[in-house]
Amino acid sequence: MGREFPVRYLVVREDEDGDPEELWARCADVEGLFLDRPPLPREVLTMRGCAADSALARAVTGARADPVRLLGDVGLTIRPGDPAVWGPVQFWDLEEAAVLAHRPTPGEPGRVDIVLGAGVREDRDCYGRKPSSGPVEIEVWVESLNPLGPVAECRAIDGLFGARRELPDEPVQLLGCEAAEPLLDRLRGGPGGDTGEIWLSALDRNGRTMTGRRLDLSTVTARPSVFGGTLIDITVTGGVDPYDRPPRAARAVREVWFEGVPSTPNQWAGFDAEGRSDWLDLTRVGRYDPQAGRSGGNYHLDGRHATDRKGVLLALGEALLGPGANYGRCLDSVQDYLCGGPEVVPPFTLVWHNAEIAREALAGDVLDHRTGASYFDVTVELLREYRVTVELR
Repeated sequence: MGREFPVRYLVVREDEDGDPEELWARCADVEGLFLDRPPLPREVLTMRGCAADSALARAVTGARADPVRLLGDVGLTIRPGDPAVWGPVQFWDLEEAAVLAHRPTPGEPGRVDIVLGAGVREDRDCYGRKPSSGPVEIEVWVESLNPLGPVAECRAIDGLFGARRELPDEPVQLLGCEAAEPLLDRLRGGPGGDTGEIWLSALDRNGRTMTGRRLDLSTVTARPSVFGGTLIDITVTGGVDPYDRPPRAARAVREVWFEGVPSTPNQWAGFDAEGRSDWLDLTRVGRYDPQAGRSGGNYHLDGRHATDRKGVLLALGEALLGPGANYGRCLDSVQDYLCGGPEVVPPFTLVWHNAEIAREALAGDVLDHRTGASYFDVTVELLREYRVTVELR
């Protein structure tokens, strides 16, 4: 780019369709972006009015020999209960949810209330509000009970909506920036107004966007840059949600991807779970097999490093589409790809080498508490269900 140092980040304003509309700055680097997320405070919630015959209720109320107590991560989808009422759809995460108690819903035979302990993470746009003033429809997703669909609906969740303690802010510094006029106007204390969505986009050496995240520029300060010349360094306070920042392990992953989409198999193998997770996120912009979309053929999965969930998905993506690509970033999207599209489609044969490594490593990662099936078992079953011949070696 004609610079002594590469441009690694862009600050851009996006239009209503999410496409880059206006360049605000080009920056050499950032500091403070990568942050190991602190644990969420534990809270007690009551899910009211769950159908007693739902998969969730049957799993936790003792309608089986070994009631499920530890649910793991739980997802909530909340929308207005009246189809005629407009309102935003919200998504919430309950982390490491544990069942504390359950009891019949007062006055409603056939329904139960379930008390959970969990860390609560609200959608960035929720702000602790209900989608509307009327009733809401709440879908409950629990991967350990069903990785591909909701396991219950409930009428309300006591303790979900409301103010929560904010984490101390960790400023983000944009270093070596060439600021365009819209950002300079903001720094000069201009009139401001609705700036739309501002994004911080990470680039690779070739100038292609690897990933990005929203950036709030409400509170910014600037000083002459440590890089010298006419460049400036910008400090953004409160600009990135602490729970939305990449972990420190991701920085080493980004250095690999900065050189371009990886072309060598198993480059992800040496990273821990957080590093593998970030690697899998980056594969959304990875290369894809130009012949993808065909069916038939034999594919070989190198299972030597498939020791966790992300490892299984990364190995599967490399087997079918090559390094730097993915065949789904969760089992739900794997199912979507198996149903058709630009990816390799069934029927085909997948030879899973060293399959015993994944079987043993994931034996304790029970994904279906009804059957005791592990993540490995469910993955193999899903592939076979959609006409993939899986050979375990």
